[in-house]
Amino acid sequence: MDFTFSEEQQQLRRSVREFAEGEVRPHVMEWDEASHFPIEIMPKLGEMGLLGVIFPEEYGGAGLGYVDYVIAIEELSRVDGSVGIIVAAHNSLCSNHIFKFGTEAQKKKYLVPLAQGKHIGAWSLTEPGAGSDAGGTRSTARRDGNFWVLNGAKTFTTNGHYADTCVAMAVTDKEKGSHGISAFILEKGMPGFKPGKKENKLGMRASDTSEVTFSDCRVPLENLLGPEGEGFTGSLKILDGGRISIAALALGMAQGALEAAVNYAKQRKQFGQAISEFQAIQFKLADMATEVEAARLLVYQAAWLADRRDVRFTRESSMAKLFASEVAVRVANECVQIHGGYGFIKDYPAEKYYRDVKLCTIGEGTSEIQKLVIARQLLGKK
Repeated sequence: MDFTFSEEQQQLRRSVREFAEGEVRPHVMEWDEASHFPIEIMPKLGEMGLLGVIFPEEYGGAGLGYVDYVIAIEELSRVDGSVGIIVAAHNSLCSNHIFKFGTEAQKKKYLVPLAQGKHIGAWSLTEPGAGSDAGGTRSTARRDGNFWVLNGAKTFTTNGHYADTCVAMAVTDKEKGSHGISAFILEKGMPGFKPGKKENKLGMRASDTSEVTFSDCRVPLENLLGPEGEGFTGSLKILDGGRISIAALALGMAQGALEAAVNYAKQRKQFGQAISEFQAIQFKLADMATEVEAARLLVYQAAWLADRRDVRFTRESSMAKLFASEVAVRVANECVQIHGGYGFIKDYPAEKYYRDVKLCTIGEGTSEIQKLVIARQLLGKK
């Protein structure tokens, strides 16, 4: 068992941390307050290879693996979860769906500019009436000559307003249930395809979360992604990697909250000494650090398995996502508590971590859904 990172991976961590500290941290609260999508840093993220971490160089990617990817998401999210989730949704959902199931022509046309950071990607599965029950998709796609005609609406689409490329699921044969759902690649500017309402959120406010709508949107036949009727099955496989993304996102924010709590505890004085001298605070910090480290092991184990490419990692990715997200919520809560009254105001980072981390227990499968996935894996059920 080898728990060390290579020199290249350590350098990647240093580079991403330097970028996050220098170009993200000074703007975190400004972007959060204004719900400002940080479009200005997207070119730099692309130059660093962070918008194509897990894709081969032949498709414009950095040619790295999931362990490297987790390092990048963890370090971005340690400073701002919004930036972390923008990069995560772009990589592991939209771009990865095209990489895993796209034709060579689709990869050349769509994946290359996504991986190079020239385009921004979005992925639309959830609908107003189909959240955890994603198999209950109602958006439709009917064949009309050389086109598919899409109608319907998606919700909770990360990067929805800014995406150049969107992968979306729609029903092509309602008689076949979840095996009648297909995936499609849509381009910004296609007639009948547009972003809808932008959500006003509790946290992750600098990331764009919005509806996308299809109104007689004509999509060329060649934009069917993967076999007809296999879009939902493909989505479940994509979510295995996506859950590693959310686990890394949670891990980064938990680490950030832990560091904020430690720093504050050393500086804040009460009763003539730093509050870090009180055993009650020390025990909180010890519990927080232990849980963060346990989450880190689960997350990197899942990433390591994803890099093996010849093994299923559904159970491990769900475990990592479940545990890391719940840990992040607990650590952020204790961070606020250690800050006391200052944890409730925006002059300190505690309240933002507290708001941001909750999404991790909901997005890409709630904690309850993760427990179902884990239990079914344990019991050998489909």
